[in-house]
Amino acid sequence: MNSTQTLTGQLLVAMPGMLDPNFRNSVTYICEHSDSGALGLVINQPLDMAVSEVLEQLEMQTTDDALLGQPVLRGGPVQAERGFVLHESPHDWEATTEVGGSIYVTTSRDILSDLASGNGPERMQIALGYSGWDAGQLEAEILQNAWLTVPASAAIVFETPFEQRWQAAAGSIGVDLASISPQAGHA
Repeated sequence: MNSTQTLTGQLLVAMPGMLDPNFRNSVTYICEHSDSGALGLVINQPLDMAVSEVLEQLEMQTTDDALLGQPVLRGGPVQAERGFVLHESPHDWEATTEVGGSIYVTTSRDILSDLASGNGPERMQIALGYSGWDAGQLEAEILQNAWLTVPASAAIVFETPFEQRWQAAAGSIGVDLASISPQAGHA
């Protein structure tokens, strides 16, 4: 794979025929894609958990009401205890990677400390767990019509309501998922 074939910074939109309950009607932001595989975060499956609970478990206090009530996302079925923060603002947190455009992912605890103290990124999403694919697995699933690939936008990742992200992501390239048959076909 060369750099023009990477899906890093793209969205994967589950096609209507997706049978895997982990990904049905999901939108996944691809944080890393190379010859050795891919890692992404599902961005439209909120857990029954707020950011305040994560901070409380880490013994961090905050008074930011918007932050306290923000839902945590189920990033995927792999390592559900592992945390990721998708955000816009570049910073020198210990483990931050620029994924694409203005979107970054941080996996170190220092970003949570900054969020709690009011010094974190303005727009962010916390996800627990991730979605992973072995070498060639994601490419094979795309060839089987399991996924639609879409350029990511900060608006979809941070602003669009969770329940609208699946349709909005596909709609960003003119696809109406309601008009697509759940049965895949090849010509």
